[in-house]
Amino acid sequence: MPHSVSLINTIAAGLGLALVLGFLALRLRLPALVGYLLAGVIIGPFTPGFVADAGIAAQLAEIGVMLLMFGVGLHFSLDDLLAVRKIALPGALAQIAVATVLGGALALCWDWSWGEALVFGLALSVASTVVLLRALESLGILDSFTGRIAVGWLVVEDLAMVLVLVLMPPLAGALGGQAGDSANADPLWQTLGVTLLQVGGFVALMLVVGRRAFPWILWQVTRTGSRELFTLCVIAAAVSIAFASAALFGVSFALGAFFAGMVMRESEFSHRAAQESLPLRDAFAVLFFVSVGMLFDPSVLVERPLQVLAVVGVIVLGKSLAACALVLAFRYPLGTALTVSASLAQIGEFSFILAGLGVSLGLLPVEGQSLILAGALISIATNPLWFSLVAPIEKWLHGRFPAARSLESHDHPLAELPTTTEARYLSRQVVLVGYGRVGRRIASELEAHDIPYVVAEQNRELVEKLREAGVAAVWGDAADPAVLIQAHIARARVLVVAIPDAMNVRQMMETARTLNPAIETVIRSHNEEEAGLLTREMAATVFLGEQELAQAMARDVVRRAAAAA
Repeated sequence: MPHSVSLINTIAAGLGLALVLGFLALRLRLPALVGYLLAGVIIGPFTPGFVADAGIAAQLAEIGVMLLMFGVGLHFSLDDLLAVRKIALPGALAQIAVATVLGGALALCWDWSWGEALVFGLALSVASTVVLLRALESLGILDSFTGRIAVGWLVVEDLAMVLVLVLMPPLAGALGGQAGDSANADPLWQTLGVTLLQVGGFVALMLVVGRRAFPWILWQVTRTGSRELFTLCVIAAAVSIAFASAALFGVSFALGAFFAGMVMRESEFSHRAAQESLPLRDAFAVLFFVSVGMLFDPSVLVERPLQVLAVVGVIVLGKSLAACALVLAFRYPLGTALTVSASLAQIGEFSFILAGLGVSLGLLPVEGQSLILAGALISIATNPLWFSLVAPIEKWLHGRFPAARSLESHDHPLAELPTTTEARYLSRQVVLVGYGRVGRRIASELEAHDIPYVVAEQNRELVEKLREAGVAAVWGDAADPAVLIQAHIARARVLVVAIPDAMNVRQMMETARTLNPAIETVIRSHNEEEAGLLTREMAATVFLGEQELAQAMARDVVRRAAAAA
């Protein structure tokens, strides 16, 4: 087969087989993700038949990671990142430490060296950003506060792994491996200082210069009126900035693309940029999962089944339980803790990079790389299952163990309205769930018409700011009856759900109607089918984003046409 067509063969075989197996997986009520991974196993080097070019597949997958992270950056502002820093930063670092200890202890039980145990534990400690984003998008909670915590958590993990990858070569000799080329070039403190300066310089450049330059460039391209040029600008920005960040500053492609999207979000065309890049993001994300499957040697399941099971246990149970405990320690709701835990119950791209570098430096045996890939494949394939169990587990824990509610700290000062505010004497107020872009505008209108309201918000820092500004606000998940009770739902006249999370909206409405049968409910939705069900079954007033936009535009067009006549 000519080498010159290996790219075409890889794309054709990967996408074609992924389509067939993804379709079969859905028919069997399995996630399509399982089909994509199996497609990679079939065309990989460890199974008979056609073998795709693993090097090209890995590069195509890397492009997918760039585009996906760029798209997330378009929806994830700097304010969102800073809003979760108090939990994402310490939580991610503590979880990495716990997972590294668990994985390292497992390796020491297999008589590996301390250096090998350290690298193995680190590889098991970091989750796949790609898998997380796909899961959050499919559940419709990427823009929720819980989704922002999970994404911020993984951004911190990515930054930590960038530092680890830079420090591994100079530390290889001390850890019992082969010293890297740069081991004797510079002292360790100098290498660490240069790395921190590079990452800090990149972030500063993107936030100071990029926030002005990239929206301006996008505007200039938009003025040409060329759709293909606009799409090209978006894709070129995602890929070229990611590459430049890795070449000049030493950060990962994924992290560079994420910050590129985040600064381009300042442009008024960010929504269109996200839509234009969506088809390519989906296609290359499929190739990412195919490339993961190609790295997997199925024989490890037969030769080392107990070791594979132990690795999966560390990833799915050990790391997730540690994350859940950390989130609860910060006094966040049980539902948030379980969702973050499910988000981290897998490993991905950074684990593969760490494993490959560890093998090359003599810091990880080849069997360790195989075990990491087996753990990644199994954890990625089962990750949708853990997300589906979040709600049942939360309900079961609340029903079986009354002490579970005490972990959520409803006696926290922010969990009820302070006695010094007039909010304690509110009556016939509006209970506004969520204070994001939509919630802020609703609150502004309520204030303009002198209508009292109480905000129920999961972002603790935001609740603190609202209270400082004199706004009545309670902290917690409004799906929990205790939160709505603290917001005086029994005295309210309207419940407004202004968050895009449709998973718990029914529970919010049932609680509100139980405590206040006469209350009116106004719901925000992005799903037409869900909107119809809520209107029919719950007698709610539902505003569908696309429908309201179309109606507003139609009214404006009719008004202008009538005036012109």
